[in-house]
Amino acid sequence: MLAQARGRHHGVNPDPCVVIGGGISGLATAGLLARDGHAVTVLEKQEVLGGRAGRWVHRGFSFDTGPSWYLMPEVIDHWFAMMGTSVAAELELTALDPAYRLWDGDGAEPVDVRTGRARATALFESHHEGSGERLADYLDSAELAYTLAKKHFLYDPFGSLRGLAAPAVLRHAPRLARLLATSLDRFVAARFSNPLQQKILGYPAVFLGTSPYKAPSLYHLMSHLDLQDGVLYPHGGFAAVVDAMERVVRRAGVRIITGANATGIVTGPAGKRTRCEAVAWTDAEGAGRRTPARVVVGAADLHHIETALLPQELRTLSERKWRRADPGISAVLVCLGIRGELPQLAHHNLLFTRDWQDNFDRITMGRELAGTTSLYVCRPSATDASVAPAGAENLFLLIPAPAIPGWGKGGYDGGGSPQVEKVADAAIAQLALWTNTPDLADRIVVRRSYGPADFQDNVNAWQGSALGLAHTLAQSAFLRPGNSNAKVAGLFYAGSSVRPGIGVPLCMISAELVLKSVRGDRSGGPLPEPAKEGHAVANPDSTDDPTATSTAEVRGAARRAAAGAGGA
Repeated sequence: MLAQARGRHHGVNPDPCVVIGGGISGLATAGLLARDGHAVTVLEKQEVLGGRAGRWVHRGFSFDTGPSWYLMPEVIDHWFAMMGTSVAAELELTALDPAYRLWDGDGAEPVDVRTGRARATALFESHHEGSGERLADYLDSAELAYTLAKKHFLYDPFGSLRGLAAPAVLRHAPRLARLLATSLDRFVAARFSNPLQQKILGYPAVFLGTSPYKAPSLYHLMSHLDLQDGVLYPHGGFAAVVDAMERVVRRAGVRIITGANATGIVTGPAGKRTRCEAVAWTDAEGAGRRTPARVVVGAADLHHIETALLPQELRTLSERKWRRADPGISAVLVCLGIRGELPQLAHHNLLFTRDWQDNFDRITMGRELAGTTSLYVCRPSATDASVAPAGAENLFLLIPAPAIPGWGKGGYDGGGSPQVEKVADAAIAQLALWTNTPDLADRIVVRRSYGPADFQDNVNAWQGSALGLAHTLAQSAFLRPGNSNAKVAGLFYAGSSVRPGIGVPLCMISAELVLKSVRGDRSGGPLPEPAKEGHAVANPDSTDDPTATSTAEVRGAARRAAAGAGGA
């Protein structure tokens, strides 16, 4: 009754909706549409929900096989509030201290990175005199960039470019244009000469599916998140986040079908336009099904939705554009159950190779990795006793790799493709050497690997990308693929390959962009949360005074920079 009232209040006819994909973005979108009065069905081809936020449970170990950094908590809080609940009611969070530990080459002493401006600046100052003050300025800039992005870009469906005329955006337009036209690597190197500091500030580009040499320096805003805001951990891992979202959306009335493989988006004429009529799919037994839908949300990989489920004339991106697009990086993942403890590891750990640029060149140019490479190691058992048996450790290794499905799939106990297991073996050996754990390999009691072909097959990832389309200049903000199909009425897109981009929080925001598009709402900024104690939560835009810089200048500067970077 309440959901129907909301739908009428927002002028929404409660059309039947089908969401293709039960990952973070699919669940988030389904929940918001259901709360808005729609009858929503989610079709997920795998037997479990989560998409890239996968899980593997074996012999008392529970592994996340996707995201593991809980950042931008206010965005996640906002989605749960939009659903009439709260993170506090659905999840148990712990602030990590240190936020992460890192090693800068073989033989280097580990360095703990702790949350907070004072501790971050003290760390930088201890490695290079005078750099603490420069970091303070850098974090000021990062916070400003993040604030502008959250208020004016991330939640903007860009149905028009009106949002770029917001006073705060106009006032900072020249700075934003420079940040877009400069790579993150160049931006950092101009301020910090210490190699370790450059890596701390440049590595977050990996979370954006790219390298610091290809990411625009606007994304230095990531340092505001990990160095100043901090890193949280949801007990039970991101599998617990998926489970909480499932509970919440089911309470909202969403129908979820697993083992349901979408085979086509059925369209029909609607005057001079084409519109959605249904989604065709096969069930777990292979039987053909068809679910009527006036609204369809493709919450799976955009390339798959458009090339596998739509005829060519109804696609938003041409084959030429896909050939020029950057799929982002892939990865080799390794889940390890370890006998005994590993106190030398923190919860989050980064191992940085000394030959930094060569490492990224190999990843982005599709070459074989060196024997020693940069990698990420998560030890959730440092914080959460539920993810491993007593007296054992849970390790998750992520080795950034080229997006080449030909590298093959992973497997159990070293039984994956030769290329994947070669990378996995080298990473285990590197971890053992750098952390002075010579018997690490002998203590492995559970092992499973994943390769680029697993991403391709399990979540229909284009070219086996682990995260989604890379956040290069030509694939950021309004230059990134949009959240609706202009050729098909009622067809919308959510997830990491469309606006606003990669990561759990951004996928949740993409759900809100779809909700806005369905409503015909072109506003920027997050939608007001449901009334609390008789008062709606407002999200006013900045009221800063405008400058003479025009929207056209902002747009033109961004597009000129994109052209210079080889994008379109």
